[in-house]
Amino acid sequence: MSRIHRLPSHLANQIAAGEVIERPASVVKELLENALDAGARRISIAIELGGKKSIRVEDDGEGMDPQDARLALERHATSKIASPEDLGAIRTLGFRGEALPSIASVSHFTLRTRARGSASGTEIRVNGGTVASEREVGAPEGTCIEVADLFYNLPARRKFLKSDAAESAQISRLVTQMALGYPETGFLLTSGSSAGPGMRKLVECPPANGLGERFFQLFGERPDLIEIRKEAGGLKVHGYVAALGDQGPVRGAQNVFVNRRIVKDRTIAHAIGDAYSVATIKERSPEVHLFIQIAPDRVDVNVHPTKAEVRFLEQSLVHEVLRRALGEALGQGRAPELQFTPFAPPPAEPRPMGIPGVMSGATVGNRWTPESAEAWRSFVAPSVDPSVEQRAASGELRTASSEIRPMIPLGQFRDTFIIAIDDEGIAIIDQHVAHERVLFEQVMDKLTAGRLESQRLLTPMLIELSPAQRQALVPHAATLDRFGLEIEEFGGDSVRLSAVPAVLDPAECEAAVRALAEDLEGLDTGSRVEDALRRIAATMACHAAVKANYPLTMEKMRYILEELRRTAYSSVCPHGRPVVLRITRREIEKNFQRI
Repeated sequence: MSRIHRLPSHLANQIAAGEVIERPASVVKELLENALDAGARRISIAIELGGKKSIRVEDDGEGMDPQDARLALERHATSKIASPEDLGAIRTLGFRGEALPSIASVSHFTLRTRARGSASGTEIRVNGGTVASEREVGAPEGTCIEVADLFYNLPARRKFLKSDAAESAQISRLVTQMALGYPETGFLLTSGSSAGPGMRKLVECPPANGLGERFFQLFGERPDLIEIRKEAGGLKVHGYVAALGDQGPVRGAQNVFVNRRIVKDRTIAHAIGDAYSVATIKERSPEVHLFIQIAPDRVDVNVHPTKAEVRFLEQSLVHEVLRRALGEALGQGRAPELQFTPFAPPPAEPRPMGIPGVMSGATVGNRWTPESAEAWRSFVAPSVDPSVEQRAASGELRTASSEIRPMIPLGQFRDTFIIAIDDEGIAIIDQHVAHERVLFEQVMDKLTAGRLESQRLLTPMLIELSPAQRQALVPHAATLDRFGLEIEEFGGDSVRLSAVPAVLDPAECEAAVRALAEDLEGLDTGSRVEDALRRIAATMACHAAVKANYPLTMEKMRYILEELRRTAYSSVCPHGRPVVLRITRREIEKNFQRI
C-alpha cells in the first residue's frame, strides 16, 4: 500500500486556511480586499466577540451572478489574473483565489451577492468547507459575507486566539489602515451583539476627498507630523512622518503602503531608520504613514502567504529615494519651529530691561573666542551621499535645502535658554542642545573631507577605565584618530591619551573619553562604521558645546542661532532632545483675548 496519498479536499482547504487565515483580522483583511477590488465605495464591517463569534462584511461593489458566486468558493478561482504575464504585474489586492474557500473551510459561512443590474441575488451557505445550500434571494447590489464560529472545527487553532478586546483592537487597526489606503471609500466598523443593547462604532469615516481629509477623519489634527512628498526614479512617495523633535512613543505606528497595499518590508524599514539616524543617534521606530507608488512590474507581491511582504526589482533605488525623501522632509521639519525674519544687528548689546537677574546679555569668559568661532565655521562643507543607482545620480534625487530666515535673540533665561522672536511668535532655545546640534553636523561634514584638527598634549593623560569600557574603546582607535583623538593601551585597564581635537576644551577630555567608552560599549559588534562615527561625533559635540548656566553675549547668541539656521536637522540634538520650545503668535493673541 502506497504511503503517499492525496489529501481530502476539506483537509487541504484547512491547511491552506492555516496559512492565510491566522485570526479574525485575517478574515476581515481578505474580505475587505475583495470588496475594494470589486469597486466598493461603502463597506460596513460588524464583529461580535472580537470576530470569534461572527464577522459580517457588506459592500456595494459590482457583486456576482450565481455562476461566479459558486466559482468564487472553489480553490484557485479568481477573476483577477488569467496569465503568467498578469502575475508579473499585479494591479489588484487579491489574486490567488484562496481566500473564500479557506475562510469557508474553518467557519459557518454565508455568501449573499447580487450583480449590478440583476433582478435577484444568490445565497450560498457553507459549513466547514461543505456547501449546505444555495438559493435565489432578494439582496441589494453588492456582496455580503457572514463568517460565524471561526475555527469551530479547529479547536487547536481557536485556543490560540487572544482575548475579545485584543482581537477587536487588531481588526480596528486593520480597518484604519485600509481606510487610510482608500480615502475614496467609506468604512464603518461596529462591534457588539445584535441581540444586546446595540452596536458600538469603532471606526467611521465617510468617503473623503483625498488623503488629507481621510487622515483628519482618522487621526484629527496632527501638528506633530510632517508631510512628505517626492517623485524620483519612477517612484512617488507621499505621506506623513513624525518630526525629529516629536517626543512621542519610541515605537510609533508604521503604516506603509506599496501601490495601496499595506506591507511590511525590510528595505523600507531600513530606509526609515537610516533617515532618522542621520539626524540623531537616539534609537526609535518613528510614526510614519507612507504611500509608495511604483510600476507593478517592478514589485513582486507574491512572496508571502498573506501578501504582507513584497520584493522590489530595484531595492537600492527604492531605499535611496525613500531615504532622501524622508531626509528632505525632516530637514524642512525644523520649520515651523525656526521660521524667522531678517534683522539688522543692534549697534550695542543693551541688557534686556525689566527682568533683572533673569535675562542676561553679559559678556563672560573666553570660551568663545573669534578664532574658535571661525574654526567651527570652516568645518561647514556640503555632504552629498553617493548614489547607488544611475537615476539617483542624475540629479533628481538631490536633497533640497530649506530656506530658513534668521531670528532675533533678545537675551537669556537663567543663562541656559536663549529667548528669540520672529513673525511667528516666541522661541525658547536650549543653548546647549542647539550648539550641540550645530557642532555635530559640522563635525560630520568635516569627516567627509578627512579628519578633525588635533592638538597634542604636552603631558599625555592616563585614564583608568573598566574592562568593558576599555574593550569598547580600543578597537575603535583608528576611527577615533579621525576625530583627532590619539588613544592607546597603557597597561591594565588604563589608556593613554596623547592628542585631542582642537575644538575640545582640555578640561573636557577625560569626561569625553569616558562618555565615548560608554557609548561605544552599547554599540552592537556588527554595527556599521557610520554608526560608530555618529556616536563619537555626538559625544564630542556634547562635550564641546556651550553648557547650561553659561552667560552668552548677544553676538554669541546670534552666532548659535545663525549656525543653527544652517543645519539640516535643527529641531533635535544628536541625542534626540528637542532644541526649541515655541509659543506661536496665535497662542499669545489667544491668551490675551485678541482673537
